[in-house]
Amino acid sequence: MEKVLLKGNEIIGEAAIRSGCKLFFGYPITPSTEVVEYLSKHLPPKGGTVLQAEDEIGAINMCYGAACTGSRVMTASSSPGISLKQEGISYSAAAELPMVIVNVNRCGPGLGGLGPAQSDYFQSVKGGGHGDYRLIVLAPSKAQELYDFTMEAFDMADKYRNPVLILSDGFLGQTMEPVVLKDRPEPPKVDRNWVVNGAKGRKKRILASYSLTNEIGEANNQRWEAKYKEIQEKEQRWEEFYTEDAEYLLVSYGTTGRICKSTVLNARKKGIKLGLIRPITLWPYPEKAFIPYKEKVKGMVTIELNTGQMIEDVKLAVECKMPVHLYRRQGGMLPTEHEILDYVEDIFSLTAVEEV
Repeated sequence: MEKVLLKGNEIIGEAAIRSGCKLFFGYPITPSTEVVEYLSKHLPPKGGTVLQAEDEIGAINMCYGAACTGSRVMTASSSPGISLKQEGISYSAAAELPMVIVNVNRCGPGLGGLGPAQSDYFQSVKGGGHGDYRLIVLAPSKAQELYDFTMEAFDMADKYRNPVLILSDGFLGQTMEPVVLKDRPEPPKVDRNWVVNGAKGRKKRILASYSLTNEIGEANNQRWEAKYKEIQEKEQRWEEFYTEDAEYLLVSYGTTGRICKSTVLNARKKGIKLGLIRPITLWPYPEKAFIPYKEKVKGMVTIELNTGQMIEDVKLAVECKMPVHLYRRQGGMLPTEHEILDYVEDIFSLTAVEEV
């Protein structure tokens, strides 16, 4: 293993190469451009191909075609670019094509700005395109997770024959941090009898998202639904931080989840029993994480870089058995750990118990 200093977007590129990614199709957009820049330099010497498409729509449809051959393929963009890819993402989910999609989330709506945001949460977890489909969504919060989750994303995509989205943001993508370049894990053993690689000596295989009859359409949707239920049961992931004796909980992911750890430590110094649940999979949402706390804690606060999106899933997870509040920043602004703690103290009318 090797420890190096890389920018977040470069870490994603390096992890993709070491995961066996052979094809990358994309179109540059800030703050994700370093992904394609890094891969264009380092992937071809490893036997891979990088192609800058004419636009984001072309890139995602190139991914569709490449994934049909069973090749490991990836695309990356930032919020407006991901919006342009939605039709192709829906088609890829329906055709059950494994691929990795990276969204280095920037603030919006519209063209927005270049700062970090979490305003693409709904788009990512509810299915940003048309139809009933789901993406597996991973939310890293630091450099090492950008590396590890990229590797896992390729394996999960192959395992479930489903697109996997890595939801990063402008802060993570542009921050330089040390990362340990781990060896590639043993890839999952998966059925490859769907791959389109020439029909000589076998029956033709057809990968398509169109249902010729209503009966076929219903059967397809029921098959996809069963797969999504399996993913929900097996792949919920989260981190808990000082939750054992917590009376109040923060819930946050990605960059803000990282900030919240400092908030928890500061609260503990003041005698306030605050903890953190940090979702790692945004879909499937880690509902299981909240089960022990539905009757235990006095309240929760979601910390988000949007007007309040994940809070809806938190309220569903706790079945509205406690108050769930929202602290937010927008437009590329990040909260400080002290701002978050001030809000927690104010909303729950807390005072410091003791300095420890």
